[in-house]
Amino acid sequence: MSSELLNWAGNVTFRARRVHRPSTLEDLRATVAGSSRIRALGTRHSFSDVADTTADLVSLENMPPAITIDPVASTVTVAGQVRYAELAAELDAAGFALANLASLPHISVAGACATGTHGSGVRNTTLPGSVRRLDLVMADGDVRTIGRGDPGFPGVPVSLGALGVVTAVTLDVEPAYEVAQTVHLDLPVAAALDNFRELVSCAYSVCLFTDWAEQVFTQVWVIARTDEPEPKIVREPWFTAQPATRDVHPVITNSAAACTTQRGIPGRWHTRLSHFRPECTPSSGEELQSEYAVPAAHAVPALRAIAGIAEAVHPVLQICEVRTVAADDLWLSPAYGTDTVTIHFTWIPDERPVREAIRLVEECLAPFAARPHWAKLTEMSPDRVRSLYPRFDDFRSLVREYDPVGRFANPFTDRYLHDGSPA
Repeated sequence: MSSELLNWAGNVTFRARRVHRPSTLEDLRATVAGSSRIRALGTRHSFSDVADTTADLVSLENMPPAITIDPVASTVTVAGQVRYAELAAELDAAGFALANLASLPHISVAGACATGTHGSGVRNTTLPGSVRRLDLVMADGDVRTIGRGDPGFPGVPVSLGALGVVTAVTLDVEPAYEVAQTVHLDLPVAAALDNFRELVSCAYSVCLFTDWAEQVFTQVWVIARTDEPEPKIVREPWFTAQPATRDVHPVITNSAAACTTQRGIPGRWHTRLSHFRPECTPSSGEELQSEYAVPAAHAVPALRAIAGIAEAVHPVLQICEVRTVAADDLWLSPAYGTDTVTIHFTWIPDERPVREAIRLVEECLAPFAARPHWAKLTEMSPDRVRSLYPRFDDFRSLVREYDPVGRFANPFTDRYLHDGSPA
C-alpha cells in the first residue's frame, strides 16, 4: 500500500498487501473469489485486530449506499457499509426508528453487528439482535441470504467477519419516537450498587460513568422515551445526584460540543440515543478501549470488585461506563443467553500501562464470567474466551460450512477459532 492504513485510534496498522474498493456487486464477487484470503474493512473503529490481515482487504465504501424501508414488514434493508447516522436520518424521515443505537452513530451497520456492538437498556438487545436477514458474498463469490428461523442463523449476525462479506442487512424497525435525556451528577457508588436494578431499570436507557478517582458515579445519563412514564428515580431519597444545568461530556473536563442534547429537552430518537452527534468527531481517537459483559446476576459484585482496584485503574483511565443489555440467542453475542451489564473502559493512549491495567481488571472480573468485547483490547487467553460461549463449537462448525477454504480467516480468527494455527 502506498501509505499506512490505521484504525481510528491509531493503535492498529493494517498490514494488507492490497485494499480493494469494488463499486458493484459483481466486482465484489469477483474480488472475493479471486483472493486467497480477504477481510471486509468497515469504518475502522475496532481497537482489536479483528479486521487486520496480511492478505487482502475489501471496503464497500464505493458501492451504492442502498436503504430500502418495508413499512408492511416493519423492516429496513441497508447496504452493509452504510453508517447508523445515515440510516437513522432516513428512517426517521419516513416515520420509523431502530430500537437502540450505540454510543457512536459513525459506525457501519454490518461492522457493528459483526462484533456484537450495543447501546443500553434493560429491554434492549445488542444491535445485531434486530437483524432479521443478511446477504453475504461467500468464499466462492456466490451470494447467500440467511434469515431468522433458518438453520444456523443465530451464529451469523455476530460473525467476526469469518463467514463472508455482508452486503446487506435487514433490520427490525418500529414507529418513530422521541427521547429526552437528563444527566445527573455525582451519585455515590454505594448508593448506586445498593439500588442497582431499580436504577438501571428506571428509564428506557441508563448509562453510568466514573473515572474511579473517587467512589462516585460522576454522571448518570437517564434517557427516557416521551411515550413512557417519566422516571421516578429522582424522587428516591438515596438518589442524591443533581441534574446538570448544562450539556456535559462523559469526561467532564472535555467540551460537550460533540455530545447529543441533554437537560431533559425532548428530541427525535436518533438525536438522543447515541452519546455523540453524527456531524461531529467525538474525539481525536487518542484513547484505547476495553469492555466486559457480565451476567446481570453478577453485576453488583463485579462492580464492587472493580471499585476495589480503583486506585490502580484511575491513573490510566479516562472514563468507565456501565450499561445494560437484554439477553439474546446469538451465539457470539456478549449477551448470549443472559441479561448483561457491560463495564467499558476508555484508557489513555499508552499501551504498556494500559495492558497492565487490563490484566488487573480481567483478573478482578474472572469470577464473574466476563466476556470481552470482540472489537476492543483484551489480555484474556483464547481458551478462556471460548469457554465463555456455550455455542462456540457450533460457530466453528458454521465457519467450516460457510468458508471451508478459510478465505475469510485472519490472525484474529486463527487465534480464536483455530487455536492459533491458520485455517
